[in-house]
Amino acid sequence: MALSAKKEALVWKTLNETRGKIEPSEYKNYIFGIMFYKYLSDKAQNWVQSISQGTSWAEIWQQDQQQAAAYMQDNLGYVIQPGDLFSDWQKAINTDKFNVMMMSDAMAHFNQGIAPKAKTAFAGIFDDMDLTSTRLGNNTQARTATITDMINLMSEIELDEDSDVLGDLYEYLIGMFAANSGAKAGEFYTPHQVSEIMAQILTSGREDVENYSLYDPAMGSGSLLLTTANYMHNAGKQGAIKYYGQELITTTYNLARMNLMMHGVEYNDIHLRNADTLNSDWPDGVVDGVDAPRMFDAVMANPPYSLRWDNQDRENDPRFKMGVAPKSKADYAFLLHCLYHLKQDGRMAIVLPHGVLFRGAAEGKIRKNLLKNHNISAVIGLPEKIFTNTGIPTVILILEKNRENDDVLFIDASKGFEKAKNSNKLRKQDIDKIINTYLDHKDVDKYAHVASMDEIVENDYNLNIPRYVDTFEEEPPVDVQKLVDDMHELDQQEEELTSEIKTMMDDLVGTTPEAQKTLELLKKVLK
Repeated sequence: MALSAKKEALVWKTLNETRGKIEPSEYKNYIFGIMFYKYLSDKAQNWVQSISQGTSWAEIWQQDQQQAAAYMQDNLGYVIQPGDLFSDWQKAINTDKFNVMMMSDAMAHFNQGIAPKAKTAFAGIFDDMDLTSTRLGNNTQARTATITDMINLMSEIELDEDSDVLGDLYEYLIGMFAANSGAKAGEFYTPHQVSEIMAQILTSGREDVENYSLYDPAMGSGSLLLTTANYMHNAGKQGAIKYYGQELITTTYNLARMNLMMHGVEYNDIHLRNADTLNSDWPDGVVDGVDAPRMFDAVMANPPYSLRWDNQDRENDPRFKMGVAPKSKADYAFLLHCLYHLKQDGRMAIVLPHGVLFRGAAEGKIRKNLLKNHNISAVIGLPEKIFTNTGIPTVILILEKNRENDDVLFIDASKGFEKAKNSNKLRKQDIDKIINTYLDHKDVDKYAHVASMDEIVENDYNLNIPRYVDTFEEEPPVDVQKLVDDMHELDQQEEELTSEIKTMMDDLVGTTPEAQKTLELLKKVLK
C-alpha cells in the first residue's frame, strides 16, 4: 500500500474529528463520494492537459461547449464542466467563496453529462450524498463547513505518480468503516486475508490467461473482484479482465462501482448491477440470437449467511436443479447460483457458515448431489471472529463443474491466526499454509486430509471437518514421581515460612490491651 501507516492513522483521526453526529455507516457515503469525485476530476484535468496544448478547459469549453462535452464523454464516459472541478472547489475554499451548493450543482451537472455508453457505470453514483441532511449541519453555513473539512482532508492526500494512492486509501477506509459499523459492515466488506485465500486459489495456474471473466453475485464493495484480478498478469490491460457483479443494497452497489474505477478499472470493463441475485438471475447474454445464461471463468462470493429467501416455485429454475434451499437459509441457493454460472473449466470459491457441511433435509440432499457430481473439491475451515459482522467460524468451499476426481480436500485452518483486540486475524504464514496445502492436495498431520468418496459415503455425505481431520492432541502422561516430589517441596516451604512468621510474631507487642489480645490469638493459630 502506498500510504504509510502514519498517514492512514492521520486520515482516520481527521475523519472522526470532522464526522460530528453522523454515524460511520452513513458518513462513509460522503467521504467516499468526495474521494471518488476528486479521482474523476483529477482524471479529467490530466486528460485535458494531455490534449489541450496549454489551452485551459474553460477556454476550450467556451469555444464550443457541445463539442467539448462530446469529446470528453467519448474519451472518459463523463463530463465535468469548468467551475465544477475539485480544484475549483479548492480555490473557492481558499478565497472563502465555497458553498455546499457548488457541490450540489456539480453533482447535477455530472449526472446530466454521462455518456449513454457509460450509464451503467456512472448513473446515480453520488445519490447517497444527501447534501441537505441536517446531519451535516442545521443550516447551509454549517453544512458548508462540514463539507469544507472533508474537501480539505482529500486535498491533503498527496498522489504518488507510481501508485494509486486514492484507491489504496479507499480500500483502507472500507476496512476501517467496516470495523466501526457493527452488523452493517457485513453488507460491504470481506476481510482482505479471506479475499487473498480465495483469489489465489481461483487464479492458480491461470495467471497468464489473456482474457478472463470474474463474477461475484453478492459483491459488496467489490473487494473480492479486485483482489482476484490482482493475481492476473493482464489485469492492467484494458479489456483483458471483465468484472461482473450484482448487489442488492444500492449504497453498497455504488461503493463497488467507485472501488473498481478508483483501482484503475476502465468503466467499459465493469458490468455491475443493482438487483436481487436470487430473485433476478443475471447476468445473461444473447449468443447466436439465443438469450443464454452467461458463464464465467471464476466465480466468488461471500453472501449473507443463512438469509431468509422466497423459495416458492423454484423447482423449474435451472439454477436449482440439484435442489431448492429451505426458505429459512439461502446458503445453498447462493452456492447453486454461483455454480450454475461457472464455465465448464472454471473454478469457484464461496464463504458460508459451517452448517452447510452437515445440516440435513433439503440441504443434505443438495450436498449429496454436489458430491455425487464431483463438484466439491475442497473444504477450508477458517478461524472464528475473523469477520467484522459475525463471530461464527466459517468455511470456504471450492467447487468445479467437470472434475474427474471424486475426492475432497479438507483443511482445518481454524487454529492458525493472530489474536487482535476484538477479532482474530489470519497472518501471512497462515494464508500461505492454506494455499500451499490446497495446491499440494496431500494429507498434512492434524491439518489436512484428502478424503475418498468411500469415506464421505461412510459418513453419510456429512462434510463436518472433524470427521476427516483429527486435530486431537494427546495430553502427555502425568509424571507421578515428579508430582510427589513437588508436593513434598511445597510442604517443606510451608513449614519454613510458618516458622519464620512465628519468630517474627514472638517479637511483636501490642500497643493496647485489645491489640495485645488479638496478637495472642494469632500466635495460638500459628502453633
